[in-house]
Amino acid sequence: MLAFVRHGQTGANRSGLLQGRSDLPLTDLGREQGERVAAALVGERPVRVFTSPLRRAFDTAVAIGAAADVEVTVDDRLIELDYGEWEQRPLLDVDSADWARWRGDPSFAPPGGESLRAVSERVASFCRDQLDGDAADGLVVAVSHVSPIKAAVIWALAVEETAAFRMFLELASITRVAARPGGVALVSFNEVAHLRDTSPDAVR
Repeated sequence: MLAFVRHGQTGANRSGLLQGRSDLPLTDLGREQGERVAAALVGERPVRVFTSPLRRAFDTAVAIGAAADVEVTVDDRLIELDYGEWEQRPLLDVDSADWARWRGDPSFAPPGGESLRAVSERVASFCRDQLDGDAADGLVVAVSHVSPIKAAVIWALAVEETAAFRMFLELASITRVAARPGGVALVSFNEVAHLRDTSPDAVR
């Protein structure tokens, strides 16, 4: 099984900015969230831990790897979508016509950025590799970002990329995808029970 973990909170998350490839550190709350998700997964004995190369995901993955005594491996296919010129901007600052096109056309990319379709292709490659490998029999953890995790769900459900805009993923949530007889299944989406006894802002 593949367990996708969204990284913990950063300052850009807290401020409602498009973060993309900006390499920002976790906040104190983000580090706490990483420890919580690590504690939630350790009893399941992960056999591999993969991560996006971005610091916020890597540091979340390190907490999981340390708890499970598993080495962390960087896989560039798990990196966040590149928002190009939109990065570090509030959503409301993006031109409304551009945003409408972004939501309706998976092949559209922000200026200097990456399309949803491109994200879907690289994440699908990662999922196939893992479900044909270690994730066929054990738990493989993949620490990533909101867009790649939604792409994994889209791949599992075989739906259009625009379905991503109908999903909401919490920080430090867990989403599971597994191989099943005859295909692939979405096993869980946006698990956050492990965060509920933290501070009031822990799942924002």
